[in-house]
Amino acid sequence: MKITFLGNFEVDYSSENHHKKSLEKLGHEVVALQEGQVTTEQVLLNTIDCDLFIWVHTHGWQTTGSITMKDILNTLKRCKVQTMTYHLDLWLGLEREKDLQSDPFYADIGHFFATDKLMADWFNKNTEVKGHYLPAGVFEDEVYISNQPTELSNDVIFVGSKRYHPEWNYRPELIDWLRNNYQDRFTHVGGDGDTGTIRGDELNKVYANSKIAIGDTLCINYDYPYYFSDRLFESTGRAGFTIFPYIKGIEDSFVIDKEIVTYQFGNFDELKEKINYYLEHDEEREAIRLAGFERTKKDHTYTKRWADIIKILENTK
Repeated sequence: MKITFLGNFEVDYSSENHHKKSLEKLGHEVVALQEGQVTTEQVLLNTIDCDLFIWVHTHGWQTTGSITMKDILNTLKRCKVQTMTYHLDLWLGLEREKDLQSDPFYADIGHFFATDKLMADWFNKNTEVKGHYLPAGVFEDEVYISNQPTELSNDVIFVGSKRYHPEWNYRPELIDWLRNNYQDRFTHVGGDGDTGTIRGDELNKVYANSKIAIGDTLCINYDYPYYFSDRLFESTGRAGFTIFPYIKGIEDSFVIDKEIVTYQFGNFDELKEKINYYLEHDEEREAIRLAGFERTKKDHTYTKRWADIIKILENTK
């Protein structure tokens, strides 16, 4: 399949680059176009004879030219070229929800693969866009266990920015709680944390050689179902023993207490009890860590996700 892909390819670790490489691993030809740098004329020239157009539209970015992206999407529709996006972000309940009404992208793209089930349902109910729920994943090349030690590992780690969405104050509260309770046994891995930004093999070392990785995801009102961050798959895929807040739907991706451990949002007594228990029970922790890693390697890579996407698209032509 010949695919034209419009998105952010400027940094190697972007999800678009991970998706592109995953598609190429599946045998597809992918032409990458940098959003905000190519013109709409260049987009049309590259897409008019392709089999699929993927557009991961970055919030606030524009592709300009004498024709509009809306016109391009409509032209591709008439030419029977499928158009789609696969987004890892959350919109509903956030400031960016207004984009759904103001940006024609959300009305004219053919298929919207969302990591938020309610978002996919919204598309199917309110628009002509075909919405599909598909959880996030992890880049297959990053799914391996590194047994090389690193001084950045610790008994308890949190990976991610403390300054997250302004609508989500739980993240800094969680990190402060972890630091206050575990002190020098805790490391905040992140650009605004103790280590600075860590990526690639060094991050695999940190996850695999730390005892417990605490996860977090934006969850509106602490009860928003079927949306959880790709950090869950990154953590397990890089062989971290993972404690993650419980979200309805997470059990469809992992067996709780066998592949990951969960706790209720805000229940720090429960979280502390589980951290302390697994710090002391090495064999149980190791069994769960390895089971979570194998589940992710089998079911939750972006190679697997894109194989599923292509199959869905082929069945909806």
